[in-house]
Amino acid sequence: MTRLEYTFKTDTLFKMLFVQNPDLLKRLVCELLRIRLESIGQFEIKNPEMPPESLDGKFCRLDINMTVDGQLVDLEIQVRDEKDYPERVLYYWAREYSTALPESGDYKDLPRTVIISIISFNQFESPEFHSEFCPLEVKRHELLSDRMSLHFFELKKIPAHPLTANDKLLLWLSLFKAETQEELEKIKALEEPVMEQAINAYQKITATPEFREMERMRSYARHNEAAALRHARDEGREEVAKNALREGASADFVQRITGLDMETIKRLAQ
Repeated sequence: MTRLEYTFKTDTLFKMLFVQNPDLLKRLVCELLRIRLESIGQFEIKNPEMPPESLDGKFCRLDINMTVDGQLVDLEIQVRDEKDYPERVLYYWAREYSTALPESGDYKDLPRTVIISIISFNQFESPEFHSEFCPLEVKRHELLSDRMSLHFFELKKIPAHPLTANDKLLLWLSLFKAETQEELEKIKALEEPVMEQAINAYQKITATPEFREMERMRSYARHNEAAALRHARDEGREEVAKNALREGASADFVQRITGLDMETIKRLAQ
C-alpha cells in the first residue's frame, strides 16, 4: 500500500480544491444535503480567501462558508477527536446564525443555518454514518424551528461493501476517507466523471509549489497548536498536583491522579 502524502482531509488541500473548483463543491453539497443539483439557484462561497498570515496562526479554521439558496451552509473537516466537537459545532452555528441578522432586521428574517461536519472519528454510538440534529421538543419531537441543522458524517462508519458509481454520497465520503493511492485508484476505476474530476484536481493541486508552501505553513501551525495544547494540559495537571500536595497528599498519590513524573512532583512540593 502506498500511503498518500496528502489526503482530501488535509485542510489546506480541502480549501484550495473546492474554492478553485466550485462546481465540485456544489455537487458535494448536493450529495451531503440530498439536494437536487438542478434545484439550486444561488450558490456562493463567502470565504474563498486563504491569507498567508492566517495559515501559520494557531487554531486557524479552514472551513468553507457558503450561501445556498438563502441558507447559510458551513462545511467543516475535523480529523482529531478533541472531546469537545459537539460544543464547538454549536458555537460555530450560533456565531453564523447570530451574525446573519441585518441591521434593523427582524428575527424571522434570520436564515436557515446548516453546519456540515465530515469527521474522522466516531462521535455517536449509532452505527449510522450520517446524523442530523435540529431543535425538537423532548417528548413530542415537535420541531421548534427549521433554522438549525447540524450534520455529521463519520468516516469510520462508512459501509465496507464494494463501491458502485450509483451511490455518489458514499463515493464522496470514500474520497475523504482514502489514505492510500490504491484506494483512490479503486474509486477512479469506477469511471464516474465527477470522481475522476475530483481526483484529477487533487493531483494537480498537490503538485503545485503554492500548495506545498501553504501546507508547510499549516503543518508548522499544527505543530505549534499541539504544543500549546500539551502545555495547557501540563499546566492544568501541575495545578491539580500543587493543590493535592498542599492538602497533604502523598507524592505517590499525586502521581497516580495526575500522571506527572516524580521529579516534577518533587519540584512542585518544594
